[in-house]
Formats: sequence, structure tokens, C-alpha cells
Amino acid sequence: MAHKIGVLTSGGDAPGMNAAVRAVARTALHKGMEVVGIRRGYVGLLSGDIIDMNARTVSGIIERGGTCLYTARCPEFRDMAGVKKGYEMCMKLGLDGLVVIGGDGSFRGAGDLSSLGVPCIGIPGTIDNDIQCTEYTIGYDTAMNTAMEMIDKIRDTTQSHDRCSVVEVMGRKAGYIAVNVGIAVGAEAVITLEEPYDLNKIAADIIRAKQGGKTHFLIVVAEGVGQTDVIANSIKDMTGIDSRVTVLGHVQRGGSPTLRDRVLASEMGYHAVQLLDQGIGNRIVGLKDGQVYDIDLQEGLAMKKPFPHRRYEVLTTTAF
Repeated sequence: MAHKIGVLTSGGDAPGMNAAVRAVARTALHKGMEVVGIRRGYVGLLSGDIIDMNARTVSGIIERGGTCLYTARCPEFRDMAGVKKGYEMCMKLGLDGLVVIGGDGSFRGAGDLSSLGVPCIGIPGTIDNDIQCTEYTIGYDTAMNTAMEMIDKIRDTTQSHDRCSVVEVMGRKAGYIAVNVGIAVGAEAVITLEEPYDLNKIAADIIRAKQGGKTHFLIVVAEGVGQTDVIANSIKDMTGIDSRVTVLGHVQRGGSPTLRDRVLASEMGYHAVQLLDQGIGNRIVGLKDGQVYDIDLQEGLAMKKPFPHRRYEVLTTTAF
């Protein structure tokens, strides 16, 4: 049984991280454990930047975006020398376990710590939904809703000026946000890393639709594709339609988390503490077939996540 645990958030922030921190803290306190919050991820672990947590520490944070524990990227933790320093700090603090809320890079650090004897549980928190072993990551739903609302507003001015808007959404290595948001806003095309695209065909489809009376168009591009300016200029050159780029950027990371993100984050935080209470570490908490479960950390990181090709087909079929 764990008597004292730590919780940290690492990597890019995601709406719902605070809900997960709250669930971890309150579940642990309910079980009679001590809980410390480690600020700024592994950077804070290495420097000993911690706070004692109680039920009041996490009051009023479930509805807040960002992370009350702050976050950072820690290059030093990519080397075993840094991991060993982290292990020594865990021993100094008397931690029986650690909950790491973040993405792939954060989980690799958790796996290295686990190998040295610190039981670690990973909770997937990233807006890109690119953690292989879970159907859903904390922050994904909020980010998509934010992007959808912003693009709905962009469409208003696109329609007013007979333009083509090329909107870049987040997704450095994954197009999950792009394809879902593309369907939700009725985009004429979505461009991602996972699916081949042909600008000549997109331009031809736009010209044909314009001849049929359509006056404005919307293309969604996943950030990992890059060259969003080039895509917009090419569309303009091939169609003669004024094409403008909008990069939504980090607005997608912020904002109050949706109900789905708050509930799932709470479930995952609860599950993580249940595992540590049993002395179980080196696991990732995820969602499978709609149910919270856990999987070996290394096994989870080695999995490959399928792209929703059928959903992409829905988009292309209904686009025009």
C-alpha cells in the first residue's frame, strides 16, 4: 500500500489536467495517503519544486483550463543520469508512487523511473489524441470544440467575402483533430499526414462547386502537414478565389474543459490511485471500448493507433 504519492503534469498542457490532478489528490486523501504536487513536471521533480496537497488545494480547479501544477519540457530527463536524479529525489521525498499526466514523452520518463523502482502511472493528457493505447486523451474534446467554434466564426467572414479559408488546426503528428473538426464544420477538404491529398483535385472540386453556385470554401489542415501558406496560395492560383490562412494555434489548448474531459479525467485519476494503492506501477491508464482500463507502460507505447479512415471517407463524401 502506498502511503505518500506525487502527481505532476508534463509536456503540453491540455484542458482537463486540473480535473485529473483533483481526482488523484482527493482519491489519495480519501485512502489516507499523503499527496504532494510536483510543479513544472520533471523539471520540478529534479529541483524539488513541490507543494503539499490537501482537499482545499484542489478546490475550484475542475472547471479551469491549463494546469495548476504548471508544466514544462525537461531535456535532462531524456538521459538516465537525469532519471536517476529524479529517482533520488523521489526517495528523498519518501514517495511510494507517482502519477504522471502527459503524453508519450512524459510516459517514457515514467517508464524509466518505474524501472528504477518508483511505481509510476501515466494518465494521457494531450489535445492531439495521439497516445496509441487509448481511444481518448484528456483535452481532446475541448480542443475540438474550441477549434469548431473558431472555424464557425471564420466561416461567417469567409462567406461574406466569397473566399476560401485555409485553417490550420493543431496536430503535429496526428490528424485526429483535423478530420473530426472538418466534418463538424462542413469543410470542403481536410489535409492530414495520414491521408494522401491532391491539390489539383481539390482545386477542380472547388471550381466545379463554384460553377454550381457555391461562393465560399473551407479547408482544414493539420499543423503537422506544414506549408499551409503554400496550400492557400496554390488554391488561389488554381481557382482564382481569394484564399486566406488562419492558424488557430494555442487557443486550442486553453479554455474550460468540456463535461467529457472533466468526467474522464476524474475517472482516470481515480483509477491511477487505485493502482498505486495496490503497489502497482509501470502502467498507463486509458480508455478501451468506452471503459477505463490500464496497460503495461512499454506495451502501450509500442502500440500503433489507427487513423479513422472511414470518418475521413464520410468527410470527403459529404464535402460538396
